[in-house]
Amino acid sequence: MKYKSIAVDGPSGAGKSTMAKKLARALGFLYVDTGAIYRTLGLFALRQGISPEDEAAVAKLLPMVSIRLDYGEDWVQKMYLNGEDVTDAIRTPEVSTAASQISAIPGVRDFLMDMQRDLAKQGNVIMDGRDIGTVVLPDADVKIFLTASAEDRARRRFEELAARGSRTDYETVLADIRERDHRDSTRSAAPLRQAEDALLVDTTGNSMEESFEVLLQTVREKLA
Repeated sequence: MKYKSIAVDGPSGAGKSTMAKKLARALGFLYVDTGAIYRTLGLFALRQGISPEDEAAVAKLLPMVSIRLDYGEDWVQKMYLNGEDVTDAIRTPEVSTAASQISAIPGVRDFLMDMQRDLAKQGNVIMDGRDIGTVVLPDADVKIFLTASAEDRARRRFEELAARGSRTDYETVLADIRERDHRDSTRSAAPLRQAEDALLVDTTGNSMEESFEVLLQTVREKLA
């Protein structure tokens, strides 16, 4: 049996996780947040006192790390680092930056590639990230490139962080978004870009519900 796969790519804060989760529930697919995998590795580097940009030092850490994804009855993805549940610990601005930095290392991407591809062999899957449609799952049945203006994405991220009690300000979040956009799109290893056959969805100025309904209809037509 050949399983179906949907790739959702796009810049930080575009709503990939939210949209992909909703699509997974509507279609009965497994949702995989690949960004959480890089965040988990970034957290490990920070805890070891290693700069996520130090390629040689990070390479030495890889044999020491065990990353596992698990799903409860509600199918919410949980991340485990060497047996510890770090699902909440990886959702900080510091870890977000570390994930972006560490994901630019070619050896890291190679290290995690098989894990991501194996997940797509176990069932129908929706996977989101930066290079799913271009590198990880180039033969995905449906490819989506989700984006929004930097200002819109920064506003959403700021509101998300504020809801979690994080002390930050909008201008700082906006600067971080722009810096990450530049780093993700100019890195040598699998830079962020839209696959030629991907559907472009720009949610600037739209509610998630408005964008989701259009997206769901389009995905269903393509899968059919």
